[in-house]
Amino acid sequence: MTAARTVEADLLPTVARLRAALAATDLYVQRNEFRGFDPYDALLSPLFRLPFLRSSHYVRLAAQQALKRLPINLRPLLGIERHGSPVAFAWMLEGYAHLWAIDMNRRDYYGEQVETCLRRIAALRSTGYSGDCWGYEFDWEARYATIRAGVPNIVVTGIVANALFEAHRLVGSSSARDSCVRSAEFLLHDLGRTTATDGSFCWSYSPDDRQVVLNATMKGARLCAQAYSLTGDVRLRDTARETVAFVVDHQRSDGAWPYAIGDARSWVDNFHTGYVLECLESYELYARDDSFSPAKTEGWRYYRSRFLSRDWVPKYFDDNLYPTDATACAQTISTLCTFGDVEAAASVASWTLSNMSRSDGAFIYQRHALYKNRIPYLRWSVAPMFCALTRLLHAIESSVHRDESDHRS
Repeated sequence: MTAARTVEADLLPTVARLRAALAATDLYVQRNEFRGFDPYDALLSPLFRLPFLRSSHYVRLAAQQALKRLPINLRPLLGIERHGSPVAFAWMLEGYAHLWAIDMNRRDYYGEQVETCLRRIAALRSTGYSGDCWGYEFDWEARYATIRAGVPNIVVTGIVANALFEAHRLVGSSSARDSCVRSAEFLLHDLGRTTATDGSFCWSYSPDDRQVVLNATMKGARLCAQAYSLTGDVRLRDTARETVAFVVDHQRSDGAWPYAIGDARSWVDNFHTGYVLECLESYELYARDDSFSPAKTEGWRYYRSRFLSRDWVPKYFDDNLYPTDATACAQTISTLCTFGDVEAAASVASWTLSNMSRSDGAFIYQRHALYKNRIPYLRWSVAPMFCALTRLLHAIESSVHRDESDHRS
């Protein structure tokens, strides 16, 4: 037996566990009709329709942060109802597309779920902009910006467009392809830019602010590269290259990227670093440009060495384990798969399923040193984990089938 086949045999118990977990999570999402709460949805409370609460930045910011941190879910008492999220639909769409690609016996079911997600994503598009685009379903009071519900931004649009691209790539959806391509027009025409002296630039987070957030602009670079691969429009490839150049130029000497440039948000965390790396990998693949490969290699080395404990626990920050966060767990699994470290991804998934899953098929929000926040947030914990676990299952299954094909030949 070859070493590769030994590895695959070792992962067979993981495959069974992944399938069981995914079935439970799918059932949870279906039971809740793709609706749930969010860590940042405090401002959906009717209380914030009152004049003072509606207009005070600091009160709104404090309320949002307080509710996010509470381990008890007070949202029903505050009048906050479960809601649908374009990001949650995107994560679920990508997950269903991966399952459609590897499970021939259930293609009808997964195909129906793909179409459901595509319809719901289309219904949640923001209107009045140059291309297809999406925003949060709630007002978001950030430290350096106020982003109103429905105002599109590069992060939500980038996550949704990536799921659309994957739905086209894996399932062959033409409507997903067309919407992905149209999304690039929103970036080109509706977002502001912070431009460096060499012509490289960072897109704004939304049309209404000028934040310089590196992982956000990389989602735009990935989208443009993907749209270029579908259309051959060199304008998209060149634009993607210019914003990747900006991000690479702001990489630290140790290989890390800060969250933002020009303000106090200089921290380095797990999932935003993972976003940058995955987007760099996609840019290389779809723009057919490996000129930034050294930066990607250094970033990957930093990520792999600094964001995992010896026990396969994803670290939130590069210098602190806690809080152990569901999105960080999901992104770690996804990033490890992207860079071919499937065994490590399986180990992280095993730890996550043992320590972050709930009996109802959902996933808890965070583990802290002294307590757990067991609230299941659809956009933040449930849907990202569903997507990450399907990516891992797809990676394992594809490896097995590829090895069997090589063995027969």
